Amino acid sequence: MPDLPLFISALAVAYLVPGPDMILVLQTAAAQGRRSALSAAAGLAIARGLHVVLSGAGLAALVSTSDAAFEAVRWIGAAYLVWLGLSIFRARSLAPETGDPAAFTGSDLAAFRKGLLTNLLNPKALLFCSVLLPQFVDPSVGSMGLQFGLLGAVVVLTGAAFDVAFAIAGARIGAFVSGHKLVEQAERWLFGSLLIGFGLRLALLQR
Repeated sequence: MPDLPLFISALAVAYLVPGPDMILVLQTAAAQGRRSALSAAAGLAIARGLHVVLSGAGLAALVSTSDAAFEAVRWIGAAYLVWLGLSIFRARSLAPETGDPAAFTGSDLAAFRKGLLTNLLNPKALLFCSVLLPQFVDPSVGSMGLQFGLLGAVVVLTGAAFDVAFAIAGARIGAFVSGHKLVEQAERWLFGSLLIGFGLRLALLQR
Protein backbone atom coordinates (compact mmCIF):
# COMPACT_ATOMS: atom_id res chain seq x y z
CA MET A 1 0.00 0.00 0.00
CA PRO A 2 2.03 2.96 -1.28
CA ASP A 3 -0.38 5.47 0.29
CA LEU A 4 0.19 4.15 3.82
CA PRO A 5 2.29 7.17 4.95
CA LEU A 6 -0.48 9.49 3.76
CA PHE A 7 -3.05 7.35 5.58
CA ILE A 8 -1.08 7.50 8.83
CA SER A 9 -0.65 11.25 8.41
CA ALA A 10 -4.42 11.67 8.03
CA LEU A 11 -4.96 9.63 11.18
CA ALA A 12 -2.39 11.66 13.10
CA VAL A 13 -4.16 14.89 12.21
CA ALA A 14 -7.51 13.41 13.28
CA TYR A 15 -6.16 12.14 16.62
CA LEU A 16 -4.49 15.48 17.39
CA VAL A 17 -7.77 17.36 17.05
CA PRO A 18 -9.24 17.68 20.58
CA GLY A 19 -12.25 15.44 21.04
CA PRO A 20 -14.01 13.29 23.65
CA ASP A 21 -11.47 10.47 23.40
CA MET A 22 -8.49 12.73 24.04
CA ILE A 23 -10.21 14.58 26.90
CA LEU A 24 -11.30 11.32 28.54
CA VAL A 25 -7.75 9.91 28.56
CA LEU A 26 -6.24 13.17 29.82
CA GLN A 27 -8.84 13.54 32.58
CA THR A 28 -8.61 9.89 33.64
CA ALA A 29 -4.82 10.10 33.87
CA ALA A 30 -4.96 13.34 35.85
CA ALA A 31 -7.63 12.10 38.25
CA GLN A 32 -6.87 8.39 38.59
CA GLY A 33 -3.34 7.87 37.37
CA ARG A 34 -1.64 6.44 34.31
CA ARG A 35 -2.84 2.85 34.76
CA SER A 36 -6.52 3.81 34.69
CA ALA A 37 -5.87 6.06 31.71
CA LEU A 38 -4.30 3.13 29.87
CA SER A 39 -7.37 1.07 30.74
CA ALA A 40 -9.53 3.78 29.18
CA ALA A 41 -7.20 3.74 26.16
CA ALA A 42 -7.71 -0.03 25.87
CA GLY A 43 -11.47 0.54 25.78
CA LEU A 44 -11.02 3.17 23.07
CA ALA A 45 -8.85 0.78 21.05
CA ILE A 46 -11.45 -1.99 21.18
CA ALA A 47 -14.19 0.46 20.21
CA ARG A 48 -12.15 1.63 17.22
CA GLY A 49 -11.61 -1.99 16.22
CA LEU A 50 -15.36 -2.58 16.41
CA HIS A 51 -15.95 0.51 14.27
CA VAL A 52 -13.62 -0.92 11.65
CA VAL A 53 -15.48 -4.24 11.69
CA LEU A 54 -18.86 -2.51 11.55
CA SER A 55 -17.68 -0.34 8.67
CA GLY A 56 -16.59 -3.42 6.76
CA ALA A 57 -19.91 -5.11 7.54
CA GLY A 58 -21.86 -2.14 6.16
CA LEU A 59 -23.40 -0.94 9.41
CA ALA A 60 -21.85 2.48 8.87
CA ALA A 61 -23.86 2.77 5.67
CA LEU A 62 -27.02 1.97 7.63
CA VAL A 63 -26.26 4.64 10.22
CA SER A 64 -25.50 7.20 7.53
CA THR A 65 -28.71 6.50 5.59
CA SER A 66 -31.19 5.62 8.34
CA ASP A 67 -32.54 8.58 10.29
CA ALA A 68 -33.69 6.37 13.15
CA ALA A 69 -30.34 4.58 13.57
CA PHE A 70 -28.34 7.77 13.33
CA GLU A 71 -30.57 9.65 15.79
CA ALA A 72 -30.52 6.80 18.31
CA VAL A 73 -26.73 6.55 18.37
CA ARG A 74 -26.34 10.35 18.35
CA TRP A 75 -28.62 11.01 21.33
CA ILE A 76 -27.28 8.14 23.41
CA GLY A 77 -23.72 9.25 22.74
CA ALA A 78 -24.51 12.90 23.51
CA ALA A 79 -26.23 12.00 26.78
CA TYR A 80 -23.30 9.83 27.81
CA LEU A 81 -20.75 12.59 27.21
CA VAL A 82 -22.83 15.10 29.17
CA TRP A 83 -23.15 12.59 32.01
CA LEU A 84 -19.35 12.14 32.08
CA GLY A 85 -18.85 15.91 32.19
CA LEU A 86 -21.32 16.32 35.05
CA SER A 87 -19.61 13.49 36.94
CA ILE A 88 -16.36 15.42 36.78
CA PHE A 89 -18.10 18.55 38.08
CA ARG A 90 -19.37 16.59 41.09
CA ALA A 91 -15.87 15.42 41.98
CA ARG A 92 -14.20 17.22 44.88
CA SER A 93 -10.68 16.81 43.57
CA LEU A 94 -8.91 16.13 40.31
CA ALA A 95 -5.59 14.85 41.59
CA PRO A 96 -5.37 11.11 42.33
CA GLU A 97 -3.12 11.60 45.36
CA THR A 98 -5.89 13.06 47.50
CA GLY A 99 -7.58 9.72 48.10
CA ASP A 100 -10.95 11.45 48.41
CA PRO A 101 -13.63 8.72 48.07
CA ALA A 102 -16.00 11.26 46.52
CA ALA A 103 -13.53 12.14 43.74
CA PHE A 104 -14.11 11.15 40.12
CA THR A 105 -12.32 7.81 40.48
CA GLY A 106 -13.10 4.20 39.77
CA SER A 107 -11.60 0.82 39.01
CA ASP A 108 -9.58 0.08 35.92
CA LEU A 109 -12.61 -1.81 34.61
CA ALA A 110 -14.76 1.31 35.00
CA ALA A 111 -12.16 3.36 33.13
CA PHE A 112 -12.08 0.72 30.39
CA ARG A 113 -15.87 0.86 30.13
CA LYS A 114 -15.83 4.67 29.86
CA GLY A 115 -13.31 4.48 27.02
CA LEU A 116 -15.29 1.80 25.22
CA LEU A 117 -18.63 3.62 25.44
CA THR A 118 -17.24 7.10 24.72
CA ASN A 119 -15.98 6.01 21.31
CA LEU A 120 -18.54 3.32 20.54
CA LEU A 121 -21.50 5.67 21.08
CA ASN A 122 -20.05 8.36 18.81
CA PRO A 123 -21.55 8.00 15.31
CA LYS A 124 -18.88 10.34 13.96
CA ALA A 125 -16.21 7.75 14.83
CA LEU A 126 -18.06 5.06 12.90
CA LEU A 127 -18.64 7.31 9.91
CA PHE A 128 -14.99 8.41 10.01
CA CYS A 129 -13.86 4.80 9.48
CA SER A 130 -16.42 4.19 6.75
CA VAL A 131 -15.34 7.30 4.84
CA LEU A 132 -11.56 7.17 5.31
CA LEU A 133 -10.70 3.49 4.91
CA PRO A 134 -12.26 2.84 1.46
CA GLN A 135 -10.28 5.74 -0.01
CA PHE A 136 -7.04 3.84 0.64
CA VAL A 137 -8.19 0.41 -0.54
CA ASP A 138 -6.91 -0.37 -4.05
CA PRO A 139 -8.40 -3.47 -5.75
CA SER A 140 -5.44 -3.59 -8.13
CA VAL A 141 -2.90 -4.40 -5.43
CA GLY A 142 -4.59 -7.40 -3.82
CA SER A 143 -7.40 -8.57 -1.59
CA MET A 144 -9.68 -5.72 -0.57
CA GLY A 145 -10.62 -7.53 2.63
CA LEU A 146 -6.97 -7.93 3.60
CA GLN A 147 -6.22 -4.28 2.83
CA PHE A 148 -9.25 -3.17 4.84
CA GLY A 149 -8.12 -5.30 7.76
CA LEU A 150 -4.56 -3.97 7.64
CA LEU A 151 -5.75 -0.38 7.44
CA GLY A 152 -8.10 -1.04 10.34
CA ALA A 153 -5.19 -2.36 12.39
CA VAL A 154 -3.27 0.83 11.60
CA VAL A 155 -6.27 2.88 12.79
CA VAL A 156 -6.29 1.04 16.12
CA LEU A 157 -2.51 1.03 16.65
CA THR A 158 -2.07 4.69 15.72
CA GLY A 159 -4.90 5.69 18.04
CA ALA A 160 -3.40 3.60 20.84
CA ALA A 161 -0.01 5.29 20.39
CA PHE A 162 -1.58 8.73 20.72
CA ASP A 163 -3.65 7.61 23.72
CA VAL A 164 -0.52 6.40 25.51
CA ALA A 165 1.05 9.82 24.93
CA PHE A 166 -2.09 11.52 26.25
CA ALA A 167 -2.06 9.24 29.30
CA ILE A 168 1.52 10.22 30.10
CA ALA A 169 0.69 13.91 29.63
CA GLY A 170 -2.44 13.62 31.76
CA ALA A 171 -0.56 11.91 34.58
CA ARG A 172 1.94 14.77 34.58
CA ILE A 173 -0.93 17.25 34.74
CA GLY A 174 -2.32 15.39 37.76
CA ALA A 175 1.05 15.47 39.50
CA PHE A 176 1.46 19.18 38.76
CA VAL A 177 -1.92 20.25 40.11
CA SER A 178 -1.81 17.99 43.17
CA GLY A 179 -2.20 20.11 46.28
CA HIS A 180 -3.15 23.26 44.37
CA LYS A 181 -6.87 23.42 45.06
CA LEU A 182 -7.69 26.33 42.76
CA VAL A 183 -5.74 24.80 39.88
CA GLU A 184 -7.38 21.42 40.51
CA GLN A 185 -10.81 23.03 40.40
CA ALA A 186 -9.98 24.92 37.21
CA GLU A 187 -8.70 21.74 35.54
CA ARG A 188 -11.75 19.79 36.67
CA TRP A 189 -14.15 22.39 35.29
CA LEU A 190 -12.16 22.58 32.05
CA PHE A 191 -12.31 18.82 31.46
CA GLY A 192 -15.97 18.64 32.49
CA SER A 193 -16.96 21.60 30.33
CA LEU A 194 -15.17 20.16 27.30
CA LEU A 195 -16.94 16.80 27.60
CA ILE A 196 -20.31 18.50 28.04
CA GLY A 197 -19.50 20.74 25.08
CA PHE A 198 -18.68 17.72 22.92
CA GLY A 199 -21.94 16.12 24.03
CA LEU A 200 -23.96 19.20 23.13
CA ARG A 201 -22.19 19.48 19.79
CA LEU A 202 -23.02 15.84 19.07
CA ALA A 203 -26.65 16.50 20.03
CA LEU A 204 -26.77 19.32 17.49
CA LEU A 205 -25.00 17.35 14.78
CA GLN A 206 -26.78 17.20 11.44
CA ARG A 207 -26.27 14.26 9.09
